[in-house]
Amino acid sequence: MKRKIEIEYIETIDLEQLSKIEKELMTKAINVANTAYAPYSEFNVGAALILENDKIITGNNQENSSFPCGICAERVALFSANSMYPNLEIKKIAITAIANNFILTHPVGPCGLCRQVLIECEERQNTEIEIILFDSNKIIKLQNAKSLLPFYFKEDQLKRKKP
Repeated sequence: MKRKIEIEYIETIDLEQLSKIEKELMTKAINVANTAYAPYSEFNVGAALILENDKIITGNNQENSSFPCGICAERVALFSANSMYPNLEIKKIAITAIANNFILTHPVGPCGLCRQVLIECEERQNTEIEIILFDSNKIIKLQNAKSLLPFYFKEDQLKRKKP
């Protein structure tokens, strides 16, 4: 049986289609991307998320010469939010990247690890997290993290009792 998965998203270049908070998240993601520690890849990533209390948490990628000891910007922001505000929902996250040694032609999405963490955050808080991927040419808005990884890993799939 052949099946098809479709993902709905909004793509725009018009900043006027964004809310004030979305623009603020994008600005903060750019600012924090510029301070990422990425001396090896020269690929700086920034993420900014907003919690239900309107607190904004940022994160950037942190590399290490002993690969894979580094961590992605999205997980820095998500884990920081959960550490400091464990009972607050994450409403939105904006993600951007800056490459020093090549040209980016499209907004970058989170890696598979970060997609899985985003989905688990959605599952834990039982509400969707809106995703905003952007660069200087394009903005992509997705309704939720599950749109990024339709066949996500779910722990309860491993714990079914045999009949």
